[in-house]
Amino acid sequence: PGMVHDACIFRNSRLFKQLQEGTYFPDQKITIGDVEMPIVILGEPAYLLLPGLMKPYTGSLDSSKEQFNYRLIRCRMVVECAFGCLKACWHCLLTRLDLSATNIPIVIAACGVLHNICESKGETCMAGWDIEANRLLADFDSQTPGRLEEHS
Repeated sequence: PGMVHDACIFRNSRLFKQLQEGTYFPDQKITIGDVEMPIVILGEPAYLLLPGLMKPYTGSLDSSKEQFNYRLIRCRMVVECAFGCLKACWHCLLTRLDLSATNIPIVIAACGVLHNICESKGETCMAGWDIEANRLLADFDSQTPGRLEEHS
C-alpha cells in the first residue's frame, strides 16, 4: 500500500484490459430522467482515457470544461468518501490482506455486501463519518478556484 501509484496498478489490472477492449460495459446504459447514458468508471487525470472511463479535462479549459471537471471531481469525492466509510467499518481493508490474489476481491466484495446490509438495517459503523465527509466536500467547494455555480 502506498508504494505504487494507483494509475500504475490500474494499468496492470484486468479491469484496464477489459476497458481497453470495450468489454467491461458492453452496450450497458442507464436512464436518468429522460436521458440514456453509458455506464462509466470515474478516473483521475493520471489515468489513460479509455472507453468506459471518464476523467477530467486537462490543459487550458473553457468554462464548460471547468464545470464538467468540477462535477466529475465532486462525484469522485462521493465515491472516495464511500470507500473511506467502508474501510472505517471493515478494518481488514486498511492493511495488506495476506490472502491469495484470488481471494482478495472476494473479501472486499463480502465487506461491501455486509456494509450494505448494515446500512439497510440502519446500522452505522462510525459515528460522525457523514459529518467528516460533508466537511471534506464543503472544503473542496470553498477551495475550488473559479468554481462555477451548479445548474440543475
